[in-house]
Amino acid sequence: MERAELVELLTPEGLTLIDSVSETDATANVVGVVSRLRADGHSPSLVAGVLTQARLRRKAVPKFGEFASRMLFTEAGLEQATRLRVAALHAGRFGAAGLSRVADLGCGIGGDAMAMAAMDLDVTAVDADEVTATVASYNLAPFPTAEVRHARAEDVDTSAFDGLYFDPARRTSGHTNTTRLTRPEDYSPSLDVVFHRAETMPVGVKLGPGFDRSLIPADCEAQWVSVDGQVVELGLWFGALARPGVRRSALVIDVDGTHELAAAQDSDDVDVQPLGEYLYEPDGAVIRARLIGDVARSLNAGMLSPGIAYLTGNEHVHTPFASAFRVLERFPLDERTLKRELAQREIGTLEVKKRGADIDPAVFRKKMALRGSQSATLFLTRVDNKHAALLCERV
Repeated sequence: MERAELVELLTPEGLTLIDSVSETDATANVVGVVSRLRADGHSPSLVAGVLTQARLRRKAVPKFGEFASRMLFTEAGLEQATRLRVAALHAGRFGAAGLSRVADLGCGIGGDAMAMAAMDLDVTAVDADEVTATVASYNLAPFPTAEVRHARAEDVDTSAFDGLYFDPARRTSGHTNTTRLTRPEDYSPSLDVVFHRAETMPVGVKLGPGFDRSLIPADCEAQWVSVDGQVVELGLWFGALARPGVRRSALVIDVDGTHELAAAQDSDDVDVQPLGEYLYEPDGAVIRARLIGDVARSLNAGMLSPGIAYLTGNEHVHTPFASAFRVLERFPLDERTLKRELAQREIGTLEVKKRGADIDPAVFRKKMALRGSQSATLFLTRVDNKHAALLCERV
């Protein structure tokens, strides 16, 4: 979205049109909606902008729920925005630490700032991109304790705040078709700036879950967060925002609620043990936090193979930190053998997972020429350092 398009959208006419189109299935009937709006005399650029916002509002529902219907978005801003459930937990940290004046530096479209303002924190949301800052202003307008500034995070005087939250730009500039930046020194602001601020005041930082662990400062709490099985972020917390004695944590959010595994350090792995009746796949946040050993001990399970993030045991123990599978058969990792065995079992729906095997699951599944009414999960991996295929069913 360009500046001129946003200016046209932020008019009574534009905002009324967005609300009206959001109530229709513009995706299924784009031609009809365009024809109707053009016949009513609206400009082509306004119609295009309205349809884009209607599409983005529907796309934003998993992240923002009912709030999506009254927000504005950019493509890149929505992709990078914090889910509201996670943002509420971020805001809760500041509240629990007794911090009430927060600067959200790199606020994007305002997701985290919305959660802070909803908890009555005085939040100043800052973004270096003019269009993004304007979108954030619209989204934060209902919150009296929030304000938005168009500025670089590096240029903000932070002396008026008692806590800072950074979400460094980790993609190239723009509102669509951005690409991921791989070097932390290219982030905006750079991590040198962020970590320097963290030396003197409470700071929270949102980073990608694949961030290089060797660059994590020793004096902070590192928390990996997964939502419905997808690892969505790494949060670094400094000063009063970090919990005493916690340096590594995995936060798992699912339909049953919020579950956390926390520790003072990476956990030691357990020993390898023979393949049992059950295979456990730890949640991605647990793997990233390197707390697999703690989960294994809670399950009375062992490693399936050295360096492979699968666990095995002979009893089923429910845990939010790992998915459980019942092992049905073990086969050699041979395509012809597996194709024949799957056909004999009439397996037409196959979930393929792999660790420790140089195989593309999508290509492999296509080669199996699946037919039948049964379903299963196939693990292509190593068992005590030997390649194997494990046919399983979810518990």
